[in-house]
Amino acid sequence: MKEQRPAHANGICVSNHLSIFGITITDCTIGEAKTLCETLINTCNGKPSVIYFINTSTLNLAIPDKNYTAILNNADIVFGDGTGVRWAVRLLHNRRLRDNVNGTDLVPLLLRKPGRGGYGYYMLGAEPQAIQSAADNVRSLFPLWRLAGYHHGYISREDNATIVDQINSSGAHLLLVGMGNPIQEKWIHDNRDKLHTPLIIAVGGLFNYWAGNLDRAPLWLRKLGMEWVHILFRQPSKWKRYLIGNGLFLIRVFFERITKRG
Repeated sequence: MKEQRPAHANGICVSNHLSIFGITITDCTIGEAKTLCETLINTCNGKPSVIYFINTSTLNLAIPDKNYTAILNNADIVFGDGTGVRWAVRLLHNRRLRDNVNGTDLVPLLLRKPGRGGYGYYMLGAEPQAIQSAADNVRSLFPLWRLAGYHHGYISREDNATIVDQINSSGAHLLLVGMGNPIQEKWIHDNRDKLHTPLIIAVGGLFNYWAGNLDRAPLWLRKLGMEWVHILFRQPSKWKRYLIGNGLFLIRVFFERITKRG
């Protein structure tokens, strides 16, 4: 059954929503998602807007963890990413997601368009060597935006306030946080009220792609919804996440479907 309800992200109405395991996601095309990001940056009312992406792994973490579910729902916008989420939407809501909106595609799409008045972005996450390599590469990848600063994702409690101050003083309009699930969302949730950037996006492993440590699956494999096969081949240490996690998620989806019909 199709679910639609109005929601507001810093005063912006986003009408097309549905719920998966208690998490509300926005169903739109990636072009519409880029426009939403631009609007959130340009209409900031003093409080940062937050965007998350959920995939099978994220949901497997959130389903037994109500606190993490609440953190995800505290975002202004949550997008569905990956084949598992699309399967869940088809089985639970009898509809197709309009697009696969993921950070690896969305953020570069946003940064390739000129920002107003020299808009800048700050990168927080990854290992020290990886974030340095990513920073070296992004200046040529996205010359229309200013790299306002960067820092690795291994932040101690003692250093946290200093990093927040660095982000705020950088003048960044966009904060990209890539620490992996659920660390990145919890860090954003804990520090959101201290930050001044108009928009914060959790980007997972994006910086490792920009650093050259990872490569994307071929376009034809992505269109088939099988990018996870490429990731598993490149990162065999993730076999539990994909081979066991995907199976567990499908079982949860089928039980949820039976429960809803009952």
